[in-house]
Amino acid sequence: MRITATLLLVVMAGIFLLAHNMLTVHPAWGYVHAFAEAAMVGGLADWFAVTALFRHPMGIPIPHTAIIPENRDRIADTMAQFLRSNFLTPVVVARRMRDMNVARVAGDFLVKRGDDTEGRLRAGAAGLFVELLESLDPERLGLQVKAGLARQAEKLDVAPLLGKMLEAAIADGRHKPLMDSMIRWAGLTLEDNEDMVRDMVQERANSIIRWTGLDGRLANSVLDGLYRLLAEILVDPNHPLRGKVQEGLEKLAHDLQHDPETRAKVERMKVDLLNNPTVADWWMGVWERLRRSLIDNIRDPEKGMSGEVSHSLAELGKTLQGDPRLQLQVNRFARRTLVGVVNRYGEQIVSLVSTTVKSWDASTITMRIERAVGRDLQFIRINGTLVGGLVGVTIHLLTEVL
Repeated sequence: MRITATLLLVVMAGIFLLAHNMLTVHPAWGYVHAFAEAAMVGGLADWFAVTALFRHPMGIPIPHTAIIPENRDRIADTMAQFLRSNFLTPVVVARRMRDMNVARVAGDFLVKRGDDTEGRLRAGAAGLFVELLESLDPERLGLQVKAGLARQAEKLDVAPLLGKMLEAAIADGRHKPLMDSMIRWAGLTLEDNEDMVRDMVQERANSIIRWTGLDGRLANSVLDGLYRLLAEILVDPNHPLRGKVQEGLEKLAHDLQHDPETRAKVERMKVDLLNNPTVADWWMGVWERLRRSLIDNIRDPEKGMSGEVSHSLAELGKTLQGDPRLQLQVNRFARRTLVGVVNRYGEQIVSLVSTTVKSWDASTITMRIERAVGRDLQFIRINGTLVGGLVGVTIHLLTEVL
């Protein structure tokens, strides 16, 4: 498109020279001359404007040119603030989670069989159960579970336990498969909400951008950038964002063990969950069988998720599928948890985005943005050439008439 726009400008220059030499032959050549002259002016002006976005025209450091590379840090901060204001806010997350039945999806997931990826995630969930059981005193609870496991659970301070489990999982690298699944889920969520993102970008675009028709392209550029970022995180095990997320998880593990406010929130969520009668009935029925076989099944690579563990998790999935009250509590727990994570750690994620963009050199940020919207910017050059020519003809006509 750059070649096409440039060739059109060259053609206008040729027509201008031809018409200039033919002005005395016929009055109509005056209109051709005016069209070509104004088209060159319009084409050159738009060439300068488009070029000035990405680099200095002809290498000359004219003020207010090379706008994007010269304002890299401001662009990074603006992108980060856009992400923080429109995605990583408690209100947005809560509204999105309110429309999602997390418990029902989890139930369907646990019941469904035969998929290797889901099998690995179920194995990870079972591993968390193992950590819980190993942290408790099996002799003490074994005699009391049928009479009042719920009462014992109420006395248990689960926040430090969860913190230690999370700390151990991070140390062993067992959080990485779950992180990969979360990245894929984020990509699918973004894909399902592309129209909402486009509407947000277009609503916040200024009038000049909307007038030039770049708001749609800018929205596509934002989406492409987010997809590219998720893909880079997914394929690169050493991506900075993974490290940032791991830092957040480590801080969460620390807060679960040492922060009174976090521990109080977890305690309230635990009480809400334990007060559900369906949970108590299910837990009483499967506890003994689950405790006896869970550790052996998980630790034995040949058994994996077979036998009692898979059956117990399938029972839990069916319970989640069929109990609306349990779904309500689980969904409320998931919503509060995610909102809390966003509220507490959202700034760290946003800071990573800003830092990553700022770390790009001028050529990298110019190349990535130009690849996203450069084709449409060349159309501006073409339109400027043609519109300039039409304006020139109009002015020449008015001059002749007046």
